[in-house]
Amino acid sequence: MLLLFFLIFSFQVFTTAAQDKNEFPVRAFHLDLRIQVMKMPALKTFALKLSKGGINTLIMEWEASYPYAKQHAIIANRYHYTVEEIKSFVAYCSSIGIDVIPLQQSFGHVEYILKNYRYADLREDQKDYSQINPIKEEGAKALFTDLFKDMISTHHSPYIHVGGDETYLLGHSPASQEKVKKLGMARLYGDYIKMICDVVVSLGKRPIIWADIAMKYPEALKNLPKQTVLVDWNYGWDLNRFGDHQKLMSYGFEIWGAPALRSNPDNYFLTDWNKHFKNITDFIPQSAKLGYKGMVMTSWSTSGVYSPVFETHTDIYDLHAIRHVYPITGFNILVDAYISSLNNGFVLNKDRFIEQYAIDKYALNEADAKRFRTALSVRAFEINQGKVTGGEQTIPQLLDSAQQAAAIFAGLNPAKNKPEFEHYRLMADIRVQYLKYMQIEAAVNAPDFDPGTIPSLLKRLEALPTKEIDKRFIKLNQDSFYLPELKTENALRNKKIELLYSTLSAKRN
Repeated sequence: MLLLFFLIFSFQVFTTAAQDKNEFPVRAFHLDLRIQVMKMPALKTFALKLSKGGINTLIMEWEASYPYAKQHAIIANRYHYTVEEIKSFVAYCSSIGIDVIPLQQSFGHVEYILKNYRYADLREDQKDYSQINPIKEEGAKALFTDLFKDMISTHHSPYIHVGGDETYLLGHSPASQEKVKKLGMARLYGDYIKMICDVVVSLGKRPIIWADIAMKYPEALKNLPKQTVLVDWNYGWDLNRFGDHQKLMSYGFEIWGAPALRSNPDNYFLTDWNKHFKNITDFIPQSAKLGYKGMVMTSWSTSGVYSPVFETHTDIYDLHAIRHVYPITGFNILVDAYISSLNNGFVLNKDRFIEQYAIDKYALNEADAKRFRTALSVRAFEINQGKVTGGEQTIPQLLDSAQQAAAIFAGLNPAKNKPEFEHYRLMADIRVQYLKYMQIEAAVNAPDFDPGTIPSLLKRLEALPTKEIDKRFIKLNQDSFYLPELKTENALRNKKIELLYSTLSAKRN
């Protein structure tokens, strides 16, 4: 009892001191391994970088890279770590002052579990395998009790993150709809998430949940265990985007904030640097003013939305992540911007930071540092169905800007950290390649398309530096990721180019 009192007192002193110094007691980074599984040495190197910057918590979304115990071994994928590797990683992080929190999705985003027909009875929908049916509490409780206990056997954190975000299928099944009619959507969500959190508490841990659905149905918060931590993820929008933010605050739960350095609209061909820098400069100080007790930088390799590949009309054999993002290896500047914000009173001047970073990290002179900032700040809009979204620019205008940025990166000569600098060049060249392809695709889809132009369009497709980019992508990332993963990323990134080339070749012949 005396030891428990001492630990509680020490934590309170630490928390008070941290707040007095305008700091978050929890300074965390979230790492998503859903589609980009890092080699263990690279994972430890990344953790060390975080530790040196003052990060004290790492939230690991292992997903199917976790070596689930025998009774649920079917969940683990081909890139899963061994139990010894997980334990070694957790021990290493502990030795450098980082608490490793396992993130085990327990409601939505569980495709990697529910795709296995062993768990078919828990699905909210038999064709969309993304979500647990909240009516199936008994079966879900048994499953996640097993998985939480498994995580506890390899992790020592006082927390377990149970996910709970983006439950788009709430009220989808007939049984769920029936409960909604009787008790309302808040009860449908709240009863289930309470059960999950209660399981975590019964195992001696504190549950963490994403706060988006809780904000939408705040009544669901009434019965959650008070040990629950809510994570308010905000990637640049109004505080009330998901619901009444004041209601969220009024329940008295501990809240952590969460910006992002990889998120929508990022994809294979686009990184919105401006959005992520702004997210850091705006939301972190806002979270401090709100009294949040923690800050988590999220980093998403994908959106977590999957497209099933069906073998028959009722059975799937694969799931394809809809959006892939450039690997974390290319985002050190944003990781360091996050760390700089935490260590400097949550103040970050984007332009000044980027230029000083270029000078310190790459030994560029002041003039070249400004050029580097200019290239990094080029606006990157999405293209949907041949149309530019979010701006008035045309595809040729986007291409012109992208080529200018690529030319700047190509013309700079870093004297330090050259391999890291190559990521900027590669990302810029991937963007240029994509926009050149989109011009060709737009020409094929034009109402006045002339089949006589097919030979010239094929030559333009052949001129795209696809093989060169693929080689560079593997070379830059092979130390951190497995070769089959990188080859898959290349194949998926080039799929549209190959399909259009095949189609036009057939028409020419």
